[in-house]
Amino acid sequence: MPDPNQTELSPPVSRTTGAKTILLTGLAGALFVAVLYGMNWVGGKESADNANCATSAQMAKKIAPLAHGQIASLNISKVPKPATEIAFHGPDGNRLQLSDFRGKTVLLNLWATWCVPCRAEMPALDRLQADAGGPDFEVVAINIDTARLERRKPFLESVGVKQLAFYTDPKADVFQTLKQAGKVLGLPTTILIDAKGCELGVMAGPAEWDGPEAISLIRAATGGSSSGGKAVSP
Repeated sequence: MPDPNQTELSPPVSRTTGAKTILLTGLAGALFVAVLYGMNWVGGKESADNANCATSAQMAKKIAPLAHGQIASLNISKVPKPATEIAFHGPDGNRLQLSDFRGKTVLLNLWATWCVPCRAEMPALDRLQADAGGPDFEVVAINIDTARLERRKPFLESVGVKQLAFYTDPKADVFQTLKQAGKVLGLPTTILIDAKGCELGVMAGPAEWDGPEAISLIRAATGGSSSGGKAVSP
């Protein structure tokens, strides 16, 4: 019969086992901290981006009633978020990013020479650029042809485009990036982005972008600061 006054001793723990336990505990703690830090960093960045677009919600609400008539299909964002970053080539062939246009309202348009609706829409976009383009607004029309690239400029000349800058992406990466973001399914697609880089609205299909409804909406989206022709008329 065991002596109740005698303390039972646990078997000794080897130095190797103890070291492994300490190591595993340390690794688990480090992993937890790393995951927690990562979550906070991502969440913090997302919160910062959303906060940056908070005032854009007021602009979206302001222009929503103006999306009618020829631009009734423009889907105005109820909760604007930062526009998806994309990269493409400028008129000089240098690489540009959408964020390079921060500070001005942008009407981003994707088009191709094989797109029949694009042929009808491009002259209207060109006239909009002529009327409203300036330091506060630009139509950024990006061609995404991946073959027979020599046809692009003659195409623009054939439809009378003179004011639009020649932006291109011969790999069509911008289309795939925006498709993955759920912003584009086909051509043409147009995205309205404010000066903070926040997405105000998306339209699938062509529109009369130089019509009175579009002019009024663009004027409102730029705070009435667009210059030139129709864009500033009452």
